[in-house]
Amino acid sequence: MSDTNQPLLKVRDLKVTFGSHGRKVFAVAGISFDIYEGETLGLVGESGCGKSTTGKALMRIVEPSSGSVELEGTELTTQKGKALRNIRTRMQMIFQDPISSLNPRRRVKDIVAEPLDCWNSVEGVERDTLVNDLLSKVGIDPEVYGNRYARQFSGGQCQRISIARSLAMRPKLLICDEMVSALDVSVQAQILNLLEDLKTEYGLTLLFIAHDLAVVKNVSDRVAVMYLGKICEIGPSDTLYDSPEHPYTSFLLGAALEADPDSPMHGEVLQGEPPSPMNPPSGCRFRTRCPHATEKCAAEEPQLVEIAPKHEVACHYPLSLSRK
Repeated sequence: MSDTNQPLLKVRDLKVTFGSHGRKVFAVAGISFDIYEGETLGLVGESGCGKSTTGKALMRIVEPSSGSVELEGTELTTQKGKALRNIRTRMQMIFQDPISSLNPRRRVKDIVAEPLDCWNSVEGVERDTLVNDLLSKVGIDPEVYGNRYARQFSGGQCQRISIARSLAMRPKLLICDEMVSALDVSVQAQILNLLEDLKTEYGLTLLFIAHDLAVVKNVSDRVAVMYLGKICEIGPSDTLYDSPEHPYTSFLLGAALEADPDSPMHGEVLQGEPPSPMNPPSGCRFRTRCPHATEKCAAEEPQLVEIAPKHEVACHYPLSLSRK
């Protein structure tokens, strides 16, 4: 992680709302976070909490309703046309479904070369050499597989190709949206190891979006926990996993399955379903499922407050208070 105090990516009060009039869905409801150069920030939460929408909003695949997103000091939300295209070469996204994210009508070598061709950045022998080098780095032999189509590859191989394509323009930031959730466990480990090696080699900064807490812990320097469009806790990976401060984080960790079949389940089981993002609860959005909720939780929305170095929680009653 870089020692500089200036974050590579700065997000402030980001909101994404779908629909109109009386049928609005508040998918992302005002979140703020920083990502520093060279670090990996994990973003976790239940399905429907808004984490994938957050990643797409940063890329402007989904348009933010309001808020600020700065990449290396440049505001992304106001960029248009060629200026937006220029700055987006510095950030790339790897999607959840590796097969459907690849063009079925194009050969693998052309898929990886497409960003280079769009920008005319390199041509001829230099272009072919770069494409072959990228495929080789992700474990795909360009001489054997370069002329094949995506349908001829497994999910893990397609994700390797997606990674190679994302690196073609030498981005600073990679947004990984559930990139291993559709893969077998053994393949997940291969892809994660590959990503870690490439992060070091290319000097990448990562936003790693996932619902698998074990995966996020292993790859992330810091972890942000989302619930119903809000970030409820953010902190160093080891600290957050060893001493969660928000009840929701504690429930998530307690629900994670252990690899040891004889290991007892730990922690309480979270009851009920998340409220609708069309009509979120007042105050703390987690209060309808929280065993510690009081009238204050319904009346006042908790804000992220630093309770330890680089560890913030949005809760009126952090768990450390109950441990004392």
